[in-house]
Amino acid sequence: MAIDHDRLFKELLTTFFEEFILLFFPHVHEHIDFRHLSFLSEELFTDVTAGEKYRVDLLIQTKLKGEAGIIIIHVENQSYMQSSFPERMFIYFSRLFEKYRTNILPIAIFSYDFIRDEPSSFTLQFPFLHVLQFQFLAVELRKQNWRDYIRSENPIATALLSKMGYNENERVELKKQFFRMLIRLNVDEAKQRLLIGFFETYVKLTEQEEKQFQNEVKKMGGKEGEQVMELIISYEQKGKIEGAKEKEREMIQKMVEKGMSITQIAHLLDRSEEEVRRVAEMKS
Repeated sequence: MAIDHDRLFKELLTTFFEEFILLFFPHVHEHIDFRHLSFLSEELFTDVTAGEKYRVDLLIQTKLKGEAGIIIIHVENQSYMQSSFPERMFIYFSRLFEKYRTNILPIAIFSYDFIRDEPSSFTLQFPFLHVLQFQFLAVELRKQNWRDYIRSENPIATALLSKMGYNENERVELKKQFFRMLIRLNVDEAKQRLLIGFFETYVKLTEQEEKQFQNEVKKMGGKEGEQVMELIISYEQKGKIEGAKEKEREMIQKMVEKGMSITQIAHLLDRSEEEVRRVAEMKS
């Protein structure tokens, strides 16, 4: 199944947006008033010439410290190489400015798995006139050395270790350091699961690597080793429970599609009619 990169990054950034700005753009962080953050609905733009539709990844409305007017922050995750990306960022900017008529801060995250010097500007000029110099903030994750972040207590750094620059022979150590970072974070269980789910989506160890990782955890010993093992077991167990629930949801919806009644399904699965009806209506 293809990975929905945009959805994963959107969920991560929506949960830890201030932490993201603080980690990569501290000079921006000091100016933004995060008490006024609100996430706006998705914007869908149509390219009338190419006949294609583009959806903005993430839009945030907020304010600058000491200023009354609102600003818009546009964050775009780019998971594949595209030579026309700076032009696309400018088109998004122009459409957003046309709608909101306020200051807009564009930010790009390059998250693909190779190193490339990505431009962060789009220029329009003649030999006799410089018409436009559009710039946006950018972070190229693969250029970040993951070892530079393992002392961080920033949750966004913890998750994004999985997209930073590491060698294939460092994957076991990468996962070990990820869990060591995780147990230092003061985040609730739901956020822990979000961080683990993001990391594990992008760093999938082989069976041999997984055995090596388990051995490394056992060697840690003490309270730290116990906490890491508890996290792993808890995540795996809840993953199995969620998997079983998802299979049951799919089964109920298929039964409904075949014309079975709510009463019949509830009897077969030993569930209440209310539970079955709620699951059956989730698809619509």
